[in-house]
Amino acid sequence: MAIRIGILGYGNLGRGVECAIRHNDDLELKAVFTRRAPATVGILTDGAEVHSVNDLLAYKDEIDVLIICGGSATDLPVQTPEYVKYFNVIDSFDTHAKIPEHFENVNRAAMESGKVGIISVGWDPGMFSLNRVYANAILTNGKDYTFSDAIRRIEGVADARQYTIPVPEALEKVRNGETPELTTREKHTRECFVVAKEGADLSGIEKEIKEMPNYFADYDTTVHFISQEELDRDHKGIPHGGFVIRSGSTGWNDENKHIIEYSLKLDSNPEFTASVLTAYARAAYRMNKEGQKGCKTVFDVAPAYLCRQSGAELRAHML
Repeated sequence: MAIRIGILGYGNLGRGVECAIRHNDDLELKAVFTRRAPATVGILTDGAEVHSVNDLLAYKDEIDVLIICGGSATDLPVQTPEYVKYFNVIDSFDTHAKIPEHFENVNRAAMESGKVGIISVGWDPGMFSLNRVYANAILTNGKDYTFSDAIRRIEGVADARQYTIPVPEALEKVRNGETPELTTREKHTRECFVVAKEGADLSGIEKEIKEMPNYFADYDTTVHFISQEELDRDHKGIPHGGFVIRSGSTGWNDENKHIIEYSLKLDSNPEFTASVLTAYARAAYRMNKEGQKGCKTVFDVAPAYLCRQSGAELRAHML
């Protein structure tokens, strides 16, 4: 029987989850829940339903895993601890500095309900986090370098895209085996393309973006104001990507140098993130079926839980 998935929120990420479910024959989209009027939301999956978020709890016995596709700034800190009381849940909470607090809030509710909540799933945090952990465990003598969303909630912003761009000189030093001490500002710049609402205070928007803690304050950030047509034409796919690199040494006198590098080049940031969320939805269902409960991160989930294949198939073809 297919694992029944609910999607909460039908923006770019929610649509990406719907597409990812289509490519996983052991998963079934049961329903999409939205804050908009359900009649105005057109989805792609035949047979799936669209309901108001206000009706979500009526479906707690019909959904195996709820994938929560809200924003990290204001949605997920409220939604994930609330809905893990009734569902196994997945979210993509990505405010790194606040992950420990979010974990505690979700874990408290999940332990009481007996459900599994897997938080901060995506590529960073998520896949990049796993690669940092693996590389640290292997090259214990070394340094980590990560060269790798919130604008649209600012008053006066109609739409926006943001890019995190590695500083080429810093990336080259690390790849050459050097171990420089790099600040956040020395590793990346950030570039923002913003569509402002009519009559909006452009200088105020730019100031708020550049001073936003946990997102832009630590970066050299450039803000471009463009039209909606330009944004749709030039930034529709929301491309993204980045690198996780660990430079380390082994040997009695550290005589041998090693580089571990993991890179992503993404045509669509939300669709890739959605694909990671969907794999972890499978894991949450399986773990809960085994009797596990509480909040988890990608560190707590064995890779086999993510895969459609059985253990025997993985050993025969992937090991």
